Amino acid sequence: MAAAGLRVAFAGTPEFAAVALRDLLAAGVTVPLVLTQPDRPAGRGLHLQPSAVKQVALQHGLPLMQPRGLRLDGRWAEDAAAARSALSLAAPDVLVVAAYGLILPHWVLDLPRLGCVNIHASLLPRWRGAAPIHRAIEAGDTQTGISIMRMDAGLDTGPVYRMQDIPIAPDETTPSLHDKLAVLGGKLVLQTLADLAAGVAEPTAQPAEGATYAAKIDKRETWLDWSLPAADLERRIRAFNPAPGAQARLGDLTLKIRAARVGRTVHVAQPPGTLLAAQAQGVEVACGQGSSLCLTHLQRPGGKPMDAGAFLRSQPLTPGQRFASGFPAETD
Repeated sequence: MAAAGLRVAFAGTPEFAAVALRDLLAAGVTVPLVLTQPDRPAGRGLHLQPSAVKQVALQHGLPLMQPRGLRLDGRWAEDAAAARSALSLAAPDVLVVAAYGLILPHWVLDLPRLGCVNIHASLLPRWRGAAPIHRAIEAGDTQTGISIMRMDAGLDTGPVYRMQDIPIAPDETTPSLHDKLAVLGGKLVLQTLADLAAGVAEPTAQPAEGATYAAKIDKRETWLDWSLPAADLERRIRAFNPAPGAQARLGDLTLKIRAARVGRTVHVAQPPGTLLAAQAQGVEVACGQGSSLCLTHLQRPGGKPMDAGAFLRSQPLTPGQRFASGFPAETD
């Protein structure tokens, strides 16, 4: 039996999940219910914006719910009860989950006949948690991939149906890697659903060793610590681009650093954070272990990202100036 023979409820929120939902619909899969996060304020006007998954659901006329929580004994118990009723009536064979953003309680995990299947953007057990794409780039991993997992009560601890790796390019950013993994996730979940429909899906328990946790990005992490080696900072800038964005302070000026490369200068004698050169090719800054980082694209608050040359024409910088290091509350 093909995946199209199953009734597949879907829970997801961002574009990563929307790609998988589109793939399910394109394959002829019946989707009796979609769960997604409530609309959130976004943009300069902070107007409520529907999630990417909601937009797909509305385009295809799919039944849709946006509960604020799923715990029947929690703050949003009324929402949870309504979602439970709707999911029961939808009678899915399986629930596919992709970057939904809410923890699934036992009643959700136990409701579908074939359980809940998660599309996770890492090679489990590496990078369990909320930000696997960011953390893989930040850590300097050379490969990552997609794991299709049967969900259990733990945090990304369930057995894995399918896994496929892809390389991480030396210049990879979170958006570029996200797009590759989203396409791969849609492909692998369809293959997994076909196996489930045919009764041949056999998940394998995750290894007991090698687990790492991909914590959500904290705002303190976005402020560059110039005492770190330049290579570490360059990876962090790529990992945090475009959101939440790496930040730095130079006097009263707060900047977002959109792109950088490791500088050619070695054995730098100046203290970390010292501006070594300000040229059209880049703004070079001293970093830890005698290294340097060349900032090639910068952005002022409320402005647009600019290459170093354009930025310096509007905001001249002088060698010898020094960037503050770390979270502002921790600096002088």
